[in-house]
Amino acid sequence: MTGAGADRMAATTDRRPAFGPRMLAMALIRLVVLGAAIFLLLAKSNEFMAGLSARPLAAVAVVVAMTALGLAVYVAFGRLVERRRVEELSLPGMGRELGLGLAVGAGLYAASVLVLMVLGIYRIEGLNPWIFLLPAVAMALSSGIFEELLFRGVLFRAVEEVFGSWTALVVSSAVFGFMHLLNPAGTVMGAVFISIEAGLLLAAAYMVTRRLWLGIGFHIAWNYTQSGIFSGVVSGSDSAPGLLRASIEGPAALTGGSFGLESSLVAFLLCTATGLILLAIAIRRGHVVPPAWRRPA
Repeated sequence: MTGAGADRMAATTDRRPAFGPRMLAMALIRLVVLGAAIFLLLAKSNEFMAGLSARPLAAVAVVVAMTALGLAVYVAFGRLVERRRVEELSLPGMGRELGLGLAVGAGLYAASVLVLMVLGIYRIEGLNPWIFLLPAVAMALSSGIFEELLFRGVLFRAVEEVFGSWTALVVSSAVFGFMHLLNPAGTVMGAVFISIEAGLLLAAAYMVTRRLWLGIGFHIAWNYTQSGIFSGVVSGSDSAPGLLRASIEGPAALTGGSFGLESSLVAFLLCTATGLILLAIAIRRGHVVPPAWRRPA
């Protein structure tokens, strides 16, 4: 082929991104270097929280400092190593997205408990002193911020960069869910439920906005409402009483058993439905990224 035909073919070829060692290397560097840094900061944050369990205000102060450091490390890596603007943590619109995430996350957990109350499974027996609201603050901030940086900011983005959004959604959700097997009362069923309900919800939150704030809000509010208000077990972790003194008696399929409400069919249906709605919005907005080898320039 010669002439105009060859020129058109060359132009078409040039419009496709270079799928090769450089792209794979950057995704791998992000996973190994940035992922390890965020994971170590998360582990250190958890260590500090355990040591300050009797001093909740001090634990909150330390976690705020640790999460600020984690955000700074993430942004510095994006600017200095990846040579890009870190749009997923940009400040314009942060308040709106974070606030919406906090409201929806708290609302989803409260709605799940309300269903259990109607069924006679969750019964409120009284109130604990307001001080019981404090211990869950540090836990919710640490898990909500660090886990979103790690699983959506690092893992989802690295996989999506090469293999596209659908593979990134499946991989990040599965890894996120099965990491909860490390918790003291972790179960395979609980890990599967979290992979689907929370993995889908949080990945879709990122896909809709292409930012992390909405998912961070979901994550913080769900964990805090679960532990700090309703005295629930958070994903198989050690439980601590919150504001409400309650009894929960019923089948594990509805209560979630020792793993917590994330392993309940009630939470599964509510969170998965919300995730599917967000995913539909992301698709409508054209925010689904194809694999690199099918991607135009």
